[in-house]
Amino acid sequence: MGVSGSGKSTLGAALARALGVGFIEGDALHPPRNIAKMSVGEPLTDADRRPWLDAVAAALAEAARRKGAVAACSALKRAYRDRIRQGAGTNVAFVYIDLDAATLHRRLAQRRGHFMPASLLDSQLAALEPPGPDEDAVVVDGRLETERQLTFVLDRLGRSQVGIVR
Repeated sequence: MGVSGSGKSTLGAALARALGVGFIEGDALHPPRNIAKMSVGEPLTDADRRPWLDAVAAALAEAARRKGAVAACSALKRAYRDRIRQGAGTNVAFVYIDLDAATLHRRLAQRRGHFMPASLLDSQLAALEPPGPDEDAVVVDGRLETERQLTFVLDRLGRSQVGIVR
């Protein structure tokens, strides 16, 4: 979890490979209306996000019936994470990629081909509620290289014995 440009998809895909489970790209689960709104620089409302969060939770619930999965999803607010936890009906661990605004802006300015424009980053940062201590989330430094993030996350999840699969 984290704001746009934090590296959720990159770390999420690497984590899924390391754990030998599927990867769910949360952006692919957005309804067309959400993508259209974001594409023109309009921030999503909580009401806009509900069906998307439910789709992420449903995908995780389905994956839990098999081997499990890793999902990349902004999950900016505690209420969003609670909705995912409740809808998934299974144990969900959150990994929060923490990164400063200047680096995020620089990354988004260089990103091409994504529907989320850099102009929406400030609205995401304003909405962001980092996980509280009671959420037992793994907080990882987004400035680290992906492999170092992955090692850190696996260690915190108690999975340091899992080999990194490339």
